[in-house]
Amino acid sequence: MYAKQPLGGPEQVLAYLGRYTHRVAISNERIVGIDGQEVSFRVRAHQAGEGKRRTIRLEGSEFIRRFLLHVLPPGFKRIRHYGLLAPASTNASHKRRLAQARAALQQPEPDPAIVESVAQFMQRAALLDLQRCPCCGHVGLRLTPLPPTRPASLPLTRGPP
Repeated sequence: MYAKQPLGGPEQVLAYLGRYTHRVAISNERIVGIDGQEVSFRVRAHQAGEGKRRTIRLEGSEFIRRFLLHVLPPGFKRIRHYGLLAPASTNASHKRRLAQARAALQQPEPDPAIVESVAQFMQRAALLDLQRCPCCGHVGLRLTPLPPTRPASLPLTRGPP
């Protein structure tokens, strides 16, 4: 396995990828104004030549309709994993390849996650003892899950490649 050292470090790589993977259809800087029923925003004017910009005004409903064209339907994914985290590989090969990548980048193994129960978390975070009755103070309450209020949803179908 060949893994080249990132040019500016992992933070720069994440910043670079983040600009492409987590952006929305239109940035706030391009929206010029919102007044009553219309939205004005800047676009590139392809007819006027390269680098020229013009302002478009649309009704709010048309702006939202165009914006929603960029929202992925259920079952589709924006980011697909290849290489180290390819979905066709096994969990054991994920661990092996991640260990090789960490060694090549001279990164330590991450600390294991600390798992605590809901009762322990609430005691630590909110100083709330879930096993004590809030009315009478009796200790020994048991937490039981509530039955679902609606039937479980069907699994999402896989989208086209």
